[in-house]
Amino acid sequence: MLDTQHSDLASNQHLSAQNATSQPDELDTLLATARERARAEGLPFAGGVSPTEAWELASAGYAVLVDVRTNEERKFVGHVPDTLHVAWMTGTAMTRNPRFVKELEAKVRKDAVVLFLCRSGKRSAAAAEAASKAGFANAFNILEGFEGDLDADTRRGSLGGWRYHALPWIQD
Repeated sequence: MLDTQHSDLASNQHLSAQNATSQPDELDTLLATARERARAEGLPFAGGVSPTEAWELASAGYAVLVDVRTNEERKFVGHVPDTLHVAWMTGTAMTRNPRFVKELEAKVRKDAVVLFLCRSGKRSAAAAEAASKAGFANAFNILEGFEGDLDADTRRGSLGGWRYHALPWIQD
């Protein structure tokens, strides 16, 4: 069910959205700024966007959001509704998914704007790099991830992340 919806988004990455708050020119500028920062930082992928920027892009139909966390993380911690899932690592042992690129290619067109999300922004950066190497020219990392960084008490959720910014998410 999700794949069909996002295949449409992936193939029509510049859809106009009736209820989007940003206009296409603003979204193009947002991505151009992210690309410029990536070039300046020497990143091996298109760039990084904040969780709120990612929500603007995805909710406008301008980008496809791909959650690269494990099935367990999505189920027990929560996930963004109507997103694609292609695990970068699997299981509690966090074993690298050797089929990551093939699974991504089966769900998303290579010319789509793809936003990768993980727990803190680290695995999603690695996923964006792998996608870029595989020919995805518009692979972006969602900075801060779903839960953000660890705080002084070694807990997530109070130092950034998708949930911290009160963006839409659900939990099973």
